[in-house]
Amino acid sequence: MTDKYEQIKLENQLCFPLYVCAKEIVRLYRKPLENIGLTYTQYIVMMVLWEKETLTEGELGEALYLDSGTLTPLLKKLENEGLIKKERLKSNERKVQIILSEKGREMKEEAVKVPDVMDGCVGLCPEEGAQLKKLLEKIIDHMRELV
Repeated sequence: MTDKYEQIKLENQLCFPLYVCAKEIVRLYRKPLENIGLTYTQYIVMMVLWEKETLTEGELGEALYLDSGTLTPLLKKLENEGLIKKERLKSNERKVQIILSEKGREMKEEAVKVPDVMDGCVGLCPEEGAQLKKLLEKIIDHMRELV
């Protein structure tokens, strides 16, 4: 006879190891990011801006799966640090454009060292890492369809 509570045992949950893994990776990022003055969430915002240079706040939120309640204070801090500039779009005053500042561009040179410091922290070979990334993206895509 199976235990009717089997499905709510922590050891049987997929979500729990995903949660712990994400939490521990962010914890490991803390030290190298401290050296450049960013939190992990600020770092991922900057990574998108280093790639795109200019985005609307909505586009940035969509790219990072962050709502405006999380993104707005992050952007305010980055703006106060002089890493980004915010401007209202002339074509639509309701939209705010996020622009990488010169100081933000310069930080990219320091940030390029972070992946080297983090290399190997998950303990997977490159093929396993690529496979895990693909599976996680599949999960994320599926979850986006549910919303």
